[in-house]
Amino acid sequence: MQMQADDKPYDDINITPMLDLAYVLLIIFIVMTTAAVQGIKVNLPKASDTPSLAKPKTVAITITDGGKIFLDAVPVTLDELAQKLRQRKAVEPDLPVVVRGDGATQYQNVVDVLALLAQLNITQLGLVTQRLVQ
Repeated sequence: MQMQADDKPYDDINITPMLDLAYVLLIIFIVMTTAAVQGIKVNLPKASDTPSLAKPKTVAITITDGGKIFLDAVPVTLDELAQKLRQRKAVEPDLPVVVRGDGATQYQNVVDVLALLAQLNITQLGLVTQRLVQ
């Protein structure tokens, strides 16, 4: 008895490896996107026990060790910072502001931001520090 070869072309495509690759790429995209949204990393100075000053509508100003200024994780110059804070203060007169200055930044950078806040008459002000570990 002779067996005849099947002359039909192979028309099934195995898509399982392609789906595995798509799922892995989707997971990598989700992890990388959430990791990039967490803000600017700065080395905060240490302080004694202080209560948390963050409120839901608090504006965060970050000063990096290189002297760059960020308003809610968006890089700005000192003039742009003044303009944006004026706009927000017009909407909310008691605008709470939190300043996060890197411990290695020049003191003058923090003083410039604090002077700007004083010019804009922003009185709800907090300086973020790390909790002192004992």
